[in-house]
Amino acid sequence: MIAAVPFLLLAVLVAAQAGLAGYALWSAGIAARAGARAELVGGDVEAGARQALPASMRGGARVSSGDGVSVRLGVPRLIPGLPPLTVTAKAALESGDG
Repeated sequence: MIAAVPFLLLAVLVAAQAGLAGYALWSAGIAARAGARAELVGGDVEAGARQALPASMRGGARVSSGDGVSVRLGVPRLIPGLPPLTVTAKAALESGDG
């Protein structure tokens, strides 16, 4: 039973890392939609996207616009030695005719 503890700890760390990656992707999607809304109404795209991000993710975010708004975030790493991971989300909104 004691021999299984390291494997259980590793499994918990991997699950937590996957959760952080999902959270980063979810946050990037929300920020991309906020930036797209700002672009649609003529506002500041980058400020709109960054404001929608959690404070801990704002500094490393890359926001670009053109054909929609794209937000790229680094995923926080829990496991030492993991390569840097990034997630990207893109959103575009068009004004309706009616």
